[in-house]
Amino acid sequence: PENLMGMQAAIEQAMKSHEILSITDPETLAHVLTTGVQSSLNDPRLIISYEPSTLEAPRKAPALTNLTQEELLTQVQKNIYHEVLESNVGYLRVDDLPGQEVLSKMGGFLVAHVWMQLMGTSALVLDLRYCTRGHVSGIPYVISYLSPGNTVLHVDTIYDRPSNTTTEIWTLPKVPGQRYSADKDVVVLTSSRTGGVAEDITYILKQMRRAIVVGERTEGGALDLQKLRIGQSNFFLTVPVSRSLGPLGGGSQTWEGSGVLPCVGTPAEQALEKALAILTLRRALPGVVHRLQDALQDYYTLVERVPALLHHLANMDYSTVVSEEDLVTKLNAGLQTVSEDPRLLVRAVGPRETSSGPEVEADDPPVVDPEVPKDETARQALVDSVFQVSVLPGNVGYLRFDRFADASVLEDLGPYVLRQVWEP
Repeated sequence: PENLMGMQAAIEQAMKSHEILSITDPETLAHVLTTGVQSSLNDPRLIISYEPSTLEAPRKAPALTNLTQEELLTQVQKNIYHEVLESNVGYLRVDDLPGQEVLSKMGGFLVAHVWMQLMGTSALVLDLRYCTRGHVSGIPYVISYLSPGNTVLHVDTIYDRPSNTTTEIWTLPKVPGQRYSADKDVVVLTSSRTGGVAEDITYILKQMRRAIVVGERTEGGALDLQKLRIGQSNFFLTVPVSRSLGPLGGGSQTWEGSGVLPCVGTPAEQALEKALAILTLRRALPGVVHRLQDALQDYYTLVERVPALLHHLANMDYSTVVSEEDLVTKLNAGLQTVSEDPRLLVRAVGPRETSSGPEVEADDPPVVDPEVPKDETARQALVDSVFQVSVLPGNVGYLRFDRFADASVLEDLGPYVLRQVWEP
């Protein structure tokens, strides 16, 4: 309602506009009015449409609660799909989120036939790319199954304009079945069509740092859109009638109008493939950290700093790591800060074709000394290739070598080094 300041004047101006009054085509008029309202209120969700075939204001689909158990089951199965993918990754696709009444009625079936199949997986992909609608009362169920059970959390407050009331949304103290372990990764897939309730769920899980969001920026829609007839005409106004007041106490920060920005942006059709690659990396993280700890314990010369480094590695927050570059940056920043040693460096060694994840390797392979040739000319050439010798103006000797050979090699080449390097 705070956006309506000045709208009365804008409406009166439009009513006096000869340009608008002269439009004879109703669909063109609807388009012009839509553009005017959207720009005046800076809200792309407001739409004025011309629908001459609609005798009554569009009715909502019959409530799912009026359906029989069998009809409900068919409806739920049509909108919720699950499977276990390769590497024991759970996949749950939700296209329309049922409300509290339906979930209460169908809870036992969903737990037994969907949720329990996913409980044993090592990570979960929640696919909301095709979820364009849903019921606000279903939000606590999704969030609760993915949040720890030791606390009840206030996740959002919804404002309803027609009743001028606010409703707080809290996670459930108890859920049918089990919650998904907080130690397991969750990835939410989004597209530009992901709207309304699905956006709220995505935003809450992202703010809780419970999920990595992969895909496209979401629609920036509304929790509840209604289509209202304008007077007795065939024109209708689509208007958001409820809104999130800021998930997790975010104040004015909300996803409405702007959408939810993914943690990892990628075209929607490639989002699942990208999510699985991220999960492969994250599955390898404990092994990478363990090998780093072993390497520091076995090789790092500043022994007194090793305990602090091991403690740092064990307690780092890896929740935002979604690529090898992220991991390398995070490790280097942390290890160098704790050790106060800029020489301590982790680097990626190039793309891996295997699914085992990144490896920890020594920074450079050891340099192998060349085999000393038997031929005298070849020995002279080898010394010339290793040592650069010249006498500069002012009778200044210049000697350059880029690596130092082992004593045994220098012994064999001693006479040549003496003659070609040291004597000049």
